[in-house]
Amino acid sequence: MRLYLASTSPARLQTLRAAGIEPTALPPGVDEEAVVAAHEALSGPLDAREMVQLLAQAKAEALVGAEPGGEPVDGLILGGDSAFLTGGSIHGKPHLPDVARQRWLAQNGGHGELWSGHWLIDHRGGRVNGAVGRADVATVRFAALDDAEIDAYIATGEPLLVAGAFTIDSLGGPFIRRVEGDPSTVVGLSLSTLRDLVRELGVAWPSLWNRRPAAE
Repeated sequence: MRLYLASTSPARLQTLRAAGIEPTALPPGVDEEAVVAAHEALSGPLDAREMVQLLAQAKAEALVGAEPGGEPVDGLILGGDSAFLTGGSIHGKPHLPDVARQRWLAQNGGHGELWSGHWLIDHRGGRVNGAVGRADVATVRFAALDDAEIDAYIATGEPLLVAGAFTIDSLGGPFIRRVEGDPSTVVGLSLSTLRDLVRELGVAWPSLWNRRPAAE
C-alpha cells in the first residue's frame, strides 16, 4: 500500500521513515493564508484545532488527480498541518529571526500546545473512496534558556521554519523539558492517530511498511 505525503516537511518524512514507511512526498502547492482567509470570511475566526484540520484537508485534497511520474495516485493520501498555541495566540512558522526571538522570549520557561491536523484520503484505484481526519494536541513544556542560547539557536535557522519556532527531533530537543501527549504530534504527525485513521479506512497498518529499519 503506497502512502502519498502531501508535504515537503523533513520532520514528517523522517517520522514516517522511522516507522517503516517510505512515502511518496509531493508538494501540495496550497496557499495556506488564502485558504484560512477565505474560510474565515465565510465562517468567522478559526481556533487552532480548526485551522490545522482545514489546512491538512486542503493539502491532501490538492493531490487528488495528481500524476507523479505520469502515473495516477493509487493509495492513501496524507495531509498534515501544525500550529503552536501559547498565550492565547496561534503561531505558525516565524520565518524571520526577530519574530522567532520574540516568540522564544514569550515562551521561555513556559509551555504551550502544539496542534497537528491530519487528513487521510482513500485514493485506491485512482479515485476517491472516502476520507477521514482528526486533529491532536500535545502540551510542550520548555526549559529556561539564557539569551545566548536563544540567539545561538535562532542563528542556526532551524526555528524559522517550524511552527512555534522549535523542534523536538533536532537542535531544539534539549530545550524541551517535557511533552504531555503523543511526542510525534510535536513534529506535525501523530503516528498513533495516523494508525487509527488508516484502520478506519479498512487498511491494515503493517501493509504500509515498505522500509527496512536503519541498522544500529
